[in-house]
Amino acid sequence: MKGKVFFIGGGPGDPELLTLKAVKIIKNSDIIIYAGSLVNKKILDFAPDSARIYDSSSMTLDEIIDIMVDGADSGKIIARIHTGDPSIYGAIMEQMRELKKRRIPFDIIPGVSSLFAAAAALKTELTVPGVSQTVIITRPSGRTPVPPKEDLGDLASHNSTMCIFLGVHKIGEVVKSLREHYNDDTPIAVVKRASWDDEEIIKGKLSDIEDKVKKSNIQKTAIIIVGDVLEPGDFESSKLYDPTFSHGYRRA
Repeated sequence: MKGKVFFIGGGPGDPELLTLKAVKIIKNSDIIIYAGSLVNKKILDFAPDSARIYDSSSMTLDEIIDIMVDGADSGKIIARIHTGDPSIYGAIMEQMRELKKRRIPFDIIPGVSSLFAAAAALKTELTVPGVSQTVIITRPSGRTPVPPKEDLGDLASHNSTMCIFLGVHKIGEVVKSLREHYNDDTPIAVVKRASWDDEEIIKGKLSDIEDKVKKSNIQKTAIIIVGDVLEPGDFESSKLYDPTFSHGYRRA
């Protein structure tokens, strides 16, 4: 009987933000492959003593797939732990493609993205009525290129809430692109290692955030969030709890 691979969202860092399903699978895994450069190693405390554990941070795709294939062919349960939620910049598509070729079964267990941990750290809602009802998740172009139609400056034209991954080391370029459409007083925040013990938050405006980030020397593992939702002012309340608003569960 073939084994199975589980792509698990390891969450943003705090082990208590793992889902119950993720913990259950990890506890019953024979093989664990985790992204050691980003996943909190405390998550491995849930692994059984008998589990074979591999850190994928120095491995190639072929090496990872070989371990998965050998394990699955031996009827093993393999936990492939990615940081945050694996559906966002998780590099799981190429792994699943190889598993499909070999007819190895797999499932995906969602996790808490660092984006949502960052929003929680900022004690904000990313979608505030009358302010923004759209969230754009993106990244600046780097060694992995971004399609031309997803240029950061073009996306900024929507003036919605923007959540930018993998860009803090390019804060100058990011700010320059955002200023094409956001005004200089637009609030912006950088959250480093959201939910970790050494979490760090920098708040500012587009006019001064670059200097603040450079002085902090934050170079990686940070989310940039920009938009008026960070300082919404006197915003309108949701219709959900408005006594004059009828819906399927309550009459006005």
